[in-house]
Amino acid sequence: KIFRSPHNPIIEPKDIKSSRDDFEVIGVFNAGVTRFKDEVILLLRVAERPISTHPDIVLTGVYDVSHGDIILKEFSKDDPENDFSDPRLIIRPTETYLTSLSHLRLARSGDGINFEMEDAPAIAPANDYETFGIEDPRISLIDGIYYITYVAVSPLGVTTCLISTKDFNSFQRHGVIFCPDNKDVTLFPKKVDGRYYALHRPVSPLFKKQEIWIAESPDLNCWGNHRYLMSPRADCWDEVKIGASAVPFKIDQGWLEIITERTETIAIVLGLY
Repeated sequence: KIFRSPHNPIIEPKDIKSSRDDFEVIGVFNAGVTRFKDEVILLLRVAERPISTHPDIVLTGVYDVSHGDIILKEFSKDDPENDFSDPRLIIRPTETYLTSLSHLRLARSGDGINFEMEDAPAIAPANDYETFGIEDPRISLIDGIYYITYVAVSPLGVTTCLISTKDFNSFQRHGVIFCPDNKDVTLFPKKVDGRYYALHRPVSPLFKKQEIWIAESPDLNCWGNHRYLMSPRADCWDEVKIGASAVPFKIDQGWLEIITERTETIAIVLGLY
């Protein structure tokens, strides 16, 4: 049974401490969720941006691998080469930046409604694939290990990476598992005929299709036997794009997946497959 909590929203940007004094939290969303012992765990995507003290200057944070830290980049609203028409982006003639930088933050709850948020990032940008941030985690418990897929964004593209943990205190990185551009990856929580399975959403730069595919792996690192699964449908509530959302779960009839869709008039809706 599914119900909408009367306590919504259960977590807002004002509830999250910024990772730096000169940053502000502008969004908390797209959380991965699981149960660990007697707790409900949320792994939140926290989007932050640097606080600009000048009305005509836009600041953004970028993880600099050579420094091992986040550096700030400055863009003038008066510069005609800076395109701010999309509030998520700073578009220049030869490069594009995000206006926010995301990391993953842990939140814990005994009842699934009242959460205590940690003050610091659990997983933050740390390599060349994550210079523009890490986003949209999904958590699958497989054979006693929690596997977390997440989106890594950089000038190299939008990739999907894998991290694992047994206790949500320490995390092991496994690197890129789906090359750009690919996101909305969620792992089935058990093997099928001895193999791991994942739903994913590759994006063609030529045809702009955003469809759900399925792939299999012997070890969670090497993925193959990719097969098309489903597409958006014209004049329907999933007419623009679709993607896997929650971790699939087993029912009597097979596997049930909650998918995210977009229409021309509604930003995001959910469906069942």
